[in-house]
Amino acid sequence: MTFLPRLYAIVDTVTLERRGMDPLRFTGALLENGVRLLQYRHKGPFSRRVFAEAEAFAALCHEAGAHCVIDDRGDIARVLGAGLHVGQDDLAPADARRVIGNALLGFSTHNATQLQAGDQEPVDYLAIGPVFATGSKENPDPVLGVDQIRDLRALTTRPLVAIGGITLRNAEALFHAGIDSVAVISDLLPADDDLSARIREWVRATA
Repeated sequence: MTFLPRLYAIVDTVTLERRGMDPLRFTGALLENGVRLLQYRHKGPFSRRVFAEAEAFAALCHEAGAHCVIDDRGDIARVLGAGLHVGQDDLAPADARRVIGNALLGFSTHNATQLQAGDQEPVDYLAIGPVFATGSKENPDPVLGVDQIRDLRALTTRPLVAIGGITLRNAEALFHAGIDSVAVISDLLPADDDLSARIREWVRATA
């Protein structure tokens, strides 16, 4: 079975732009402070500039020996030698597997039906959410909450990643509910300027 680090950092270009944070600076800080599972998420078109940024992201991850995942884009993941994460409306997991070969493959689910279907796909892990209210996704699915996560955990033996509104305050409850890893975006960004200190807090909390 695939082993996943307990902290899954999402390098989301929209969130980072809103916070005035350069994605590659953020990636470097994550890696320097011990994060070993990162996803590059860009929901807009992959222009030459965006591709160059994704390429640099992958290079930083590979150099650090970290798991590197690209969101949605199987073609980009294949070119960069990266893993891939797909959603319900993206390339089907079986087709994604044909594109990326044996690289890490994850699949988003949002309810029991989707989770059970995902369990039959050739993926390395499943994601479930949103667990809590989140502002990082347009038109999010209904919030699940910790109690539902505990029930959903029983529907698959695959590594399960929780996503959606996860903070240092609520992450521990998800691990107690059986989650293997938590995907975090906004809460990795500090209210002050001490980015490294905030990341280290998360690394310690998920060690």
